Amino acid sequence: MTILRSSLLYLAMVPVFFLIDMIWLGLIARGIYFRYLGQLLLDNFNWAAAIIFYLIFIVGILVFAVVPALEKNSLSRAVVLGGLFGFFCYATYDLTNLATLKGWPLPLTFIDIIWGTVLSGLVATAGFLIGKYFIR
Repeated sequence: MTILRSSLLYLAMVPVFFLIDMIWLGLIARGIYFRYLGQLLLDNFNWAAAIIFYLIFIVGILVFAVVPALEKNSLSRAVVLGGLFGFFCYATYDLTNLATLKGWPLPLTFIDIIWGTVLSGLVATAGFLIGKYFIR
């Protein structure tokens, strides 16, 4: 895959990721995070840190799931590798918090790991389809 094609695919995946995650965080799971982490949440959200994380994370989905799936022309590979990437990343974050932070909620650990798996699988799927049908 060329650098140009990878860059275009990355740029196409960014809004997909943000749309899906903002629906989750802003509409579906907002109350869950406030219930479990309300006392830990900042009054002023650090958008810069969040955006930097997202931009790096999307590179990971592209490199570890979408590109290998496109090379094998396999949608199922995109779904599985994307889901696994999200699972490992979110499990690292949540289980580390569970191990090191007082009061880190066990239910949120499971919810967040499942969400990371689903989110990454969905974005990898979208990236694969965009790469296969629109970015040649």
